[in-house]
Amino acid sequence: MLALADGRVFRGIAFGAEGETGGEVVFNTAMTGYQEILTDPSYSGQLVAMTYPEIGNVGVNREDAESRRPFVSGFIVKEYWDPPSSWRAEQSLGAYMREHGIVGIAGIDTRALVRHLRTHGAQEGVISSVDLDPIRLVVKAKARPGLVGVDLVRDVTCAEAYDWDAPLWQLEGATRGPEPGPRPLVVAYDYGIKFNILRNLVASGCRVRVVPATTSAAAVLAERPDGVFLSNGPGDPDAVPYAREQVAALIGKVPIFGICLGHQILGLALGGRTYKLKFGHHGANHPVKDVTTGKVEITAQNHGFAVDVDSLRGLAELTHVNLNDHTIEGLTHTTEPLFSVQYHPEASPGPHDAQYLFRRFVALMARTKG
Repeated sequence: MLALADGRVFRGIAFGAEGETGGEVVFNTAMTGYQEILTDPSYSGQLVAMTYPEIGNVGVNREDAESRRPFVSGFIVKEYWDPPSSWRAEQSLGAYMREHGIVGIAGIDTRALVRHLRTHGAQEGVISSVDLDPIRLVVKAKARPGLVGVDLVRDVTCAEAYDWDAPLWQLEGATRGPEPGPRPLVVAYDYGIKFNILRNLVASGCRVRVVPATTSAAAVLAERPDGVFLSNGPGDPDAVPYAREQVAALIGKVPIFGICLGHQILGLALGGRTYKLKFGHHGANHPVKDVTTGKVEITAQNHGFAVDVDSLRGLAELTHVNLNDHTIEGLTHTTEPLFSVQYHPEASPGPHDAQYLFRRFVALMARTKG
């Protein structure tokens, strides 16, 4: 059973781990990549509903993981397929979820759920296969704290710094290594970083050192980096003031590139504000316009908060805008070497329209160094 905080209840079929779990209920409109969604740390604290109806049919494998383990709090699907039908599958989705303690529900009307969330907004919910009393579950959902003001980054960041050198991979064992020439050093803040971001940085010619979210600006500068990367991550950017403070201390000292939560933290560090969206942007088909060129990109997105564009007037310039709701999707500074985007240019399995941003970061570091 899935119960929402506003009293809406859905009955379905349990799959994955047995038990009970809670979180903010959101929907994802991607047609592919459910394993990447499960292992995206930005989904920590959330119950994810897939709008694509058939989930599980290609199983899971080690290559498609985007982090060290799944981070979603629960999984909601229309139709779950247990026996995988893919030559790349190493185990079924249900077995993978049981292994990692992820509770799931299948067989519900996901269209009705999505329409409800679009009308009433993302909200707290509970999935349970052990307590099937709808009244008790609604009470539990109402009692949940929500994401506003909660620091989820500490739960997903790495425990200690490490170097990353794995390049982009392709089918049949091929890999795409770094571009030839000097390799700038990038220190990447791990607010919940995805592996494919690191792969893209390496493929763009960078040496990469990943550091915990709480690392001080002084410690980062002691590495003598050519650039600093601010990663994606879960939850409310206002709830991680330590990140904002350290990024503010780095502005003007080193080129900076931020993605998703990193974009929001950069906006806060520049003196802007953020706010919570009604139901967020979660999917692989969101149109974004580059206002500097007029080009439209199809993008992957996963965020429930956004930067207030009005709060950045005179502090930074808008570079990208969401064509669905006109929220800010990118910013840059007029004098300092920094830029950021709200969406995911590293998207795996895709789309790949925005991968050029990694090359733009490399070019920015080269110009600044020169």
